[in-house]
Amino acid sequence: MGVKGADFDLSSLRYHKVIIMTDADVDGAHIRVLLLTFFYRYQRHLIEQGYVYVACPPLYKITSGKKVEYVYDEKAKEEYLKTLGEAAAAKATFQRFKGLGEMMPQQLWETTMDPEVRTLMQVKVEDCARADQVFSVLMGDQVAPRRDFISRNAESLELNDLDF
Repeated sequence: MGVKGADFDLSSLRYHKVIIMTDADVDGAHIRVLLLTFFYRYQRHLIEQGYVYVACPPLYKITSGKKVEYVYDEKAKEEYLKTLGEAAAAKATFQRFKGLGEMMPQQLWETTMDPEVRTLMQVKVEDCARADQVFSVLMGDQVAPRRDFISRNAESLELNDLDF
């Protein structure tokens, strides 16, 4: 951020975007929750002033013939395959990115880092408040709220979302 020491002053910021860039999968979402919780609890003014963003890396690279498309979730993958038609979709190849480290530097630049084409989501206080709440429930000392949270959300879990 370009600011040193305990005397943090927004007017001294050298960079006006803090970009959280994590994997597109569930593990990346967990890391995002941890980072959002940190910013919410200890640097909330950065969020309130609109300096915190989340980068959106692709989850899949789909190759059909010479055409390459990057998609960001399962729904987008299915929608894109419909546009190809049955024959082309059957021949398409998929690369699922389990992590940013699996991407070649050029792919990372083209999809996630190039300011001309990247997708950034500006973090809002409500996003972090929710992240803080989830973090507190999942990592807190109380077992009952964690069990309730898992029970409420278990049905929406997709097997494809798990890394194993």
